Amino acid sequence: MTSADDHQTRLKIGQIARQSGLSVKTIRYYEDLGLLAPTVDRTESGYRMFAPEVLVRLSFIKRAQRLGLSLEEIEQILQVYDHGDLPCQEVKQHLETKILEVEHRIQELQALQQELRHLLGGWQDRPPSEAAAQTICPNLQALGEQRLAVSLSGS
Repeated sequence: MTSADDHQTRLKIGQIARQSGLSVKTIRYYEDLGLLAPTVDRTESGYRMFAPEVLVRLSFIKRAQRLGLSLEEIEQILQVYDHGDLPCQEVKQHLETKILEVEHRIQELQALQQELRHLLGGWQDRPPSEAAAQTICPNLQALGEQRLAVSLSGS
């Protein structure tokens, strides 16, 4: 519990929501995950009261999420910080890993782009009726089945 003087500097969840731009629901969720642990207390009646430093913490969480870090990764970084260490090395490692993930995703998207262009390159607005009778969209399914057959025969 906090002292009466400490309650004077503490902020209610609605104030934190307005100042941070996050919803009350999101702040509660972050607290439930333990991301706000050192900055939040409960009053005797169970209300959440936040230290003003929670705004810095919430800003960090928002920025880290925009950079693609998961809440689990953010929690690891905050644990380092909560132990009194500057977590810059931990952040760097996560961001380097994120770059590799983004590069891999870009390769996947480029392959998808090529496949879509190939599909559209052979598109028939009026495919043969015998093909239409056996599929929902002959353009999509015939090409996909051809690729599947080729990949299965090549393996």
